[in-house]
Amino acid sequence: MRSTTRSTAETFWSAWELVRANRGAAGIDRQTIADVEQYGIAKLLDELAVDLKEGRWRPLPARRVFIPKPGRPTEQRPLSIPAVRDRIVQAATKTVIEPIFEADMLECSFGFRPRRSAHDALQVLIDEAWRGRRWVAESDIANCFEAIPHSGLMSAIEERISDRHVLKLLRAMLRAGVMMDGAVTRSTTGTPQGGVLSPCLANVYLHRLDRQWADRGCGVLVRYADDLLAMCHSHQEAERALAALSAILEELGLELKQAKTRIVHMTDGREGLDFLGFHHRWVRGNTPRSRHLSFLVRWPSRQATQHARDRIREITDRRRLLVPVEDVVQDLNRFMRGWSGYFRYGNSDRSFDKINHYAVDRLARFVGKRHKHGWGTA
Repeated sequence: MRSTTRSTAETFWSAWELVRANRGAAGIDRQTIADVEQYGIAKLLDELAVDLKEGRWRPLPARRVFIPKPGRPTEQRPLSIPAVRDRIVQAATKTVIEPIFEADMLECSFGFRPRRSAHDALQVLIDEAWRGRRWVAESDIANCFEAIPHSGLMSAIEERISDRHVLKLLRAMLRAGVMMDGAVTRSTTGTPQGGVLSPCLANVYLHRLDRQWADRGCGVLVRYADDLLAMCHSHQEAERALAALSAILEELGLELKQAKTRIVHMTDGREGLDFLGFHHRWVRGNTPRSRHLSFLVRWPSRQATQHARDRIREITDRRRLLVPVEDVVQDLNRFMRGWSGYFRYGNSDRSFDKINHYAVDRLARFVGKRHKHGWGTA
């Protein structure tokens, strides 16, 4: 990359590595990761850097598709797929601006942030439950990625960034629009799901919620992207927390998803709480040595378990009978390692046993069907 400085070159190469690792489908220009590699990575990155420097780069509209929601195959969510070139620019932009905003982010925010994970958010539930906050107001933000107003988002960005070139670049990304069925639509709201930069921009805007909560909220807020929990000492406090969330979001041009808004008491015998794939419940020990103790337990939620069964069924589906068994076993092991790696925390032994038994049974049926041993329908 002769025409770029060393720091710029490193930023673009890092962006390319991120885009390549995520793979992903082609945008509306039909250019794939393989096409870029064939064209020449250094050549493409050099061209992008020059176009950006001279103000010639313009993002293409993202390709709009709809995919099933995890655990809810009958529901679909929109996914916007930018062109590979635009994904590289987004990734490079994220590399530059994310540390600037990270300096201000608050402790209540966990989703899509460096060095923070879902398990960090889950630890807050344990800590606060021990402190007596077992009433939980839960909800999420309705159509969050599609509803964030561009004007408010740019205002939030301008609080920390004054470089006019960066601001112009971000405005161009937001205005790029989406293409579906050959028609391009543009909106004044949304950071479309699928863009490399979208989660970072959503956090930048929702940081305004986090700041307002510090002054107006009740209880302890746990935010993982657009999923919200407020942990409280009483039902009355949880009601005030929901009212505060609703009021703050309304001021931001957003709203709670009513179908997922409720107040839960994490006490044994109650319905418990599902959050980040785990079911949480405050219980009393069931052995002679632990009956005087109460604590928060968690295990994979019903939805997470069903998602695992669905994925195992996909991997061992009869439509893959022509795939070598070794490849099917490798795919199955890869999924099981990832699933067990995430859910190994808490009280998951029983769920693990059921999923492992189901995976072994599905694989045995698959192999039997492949060798025509009459194991039944795969």
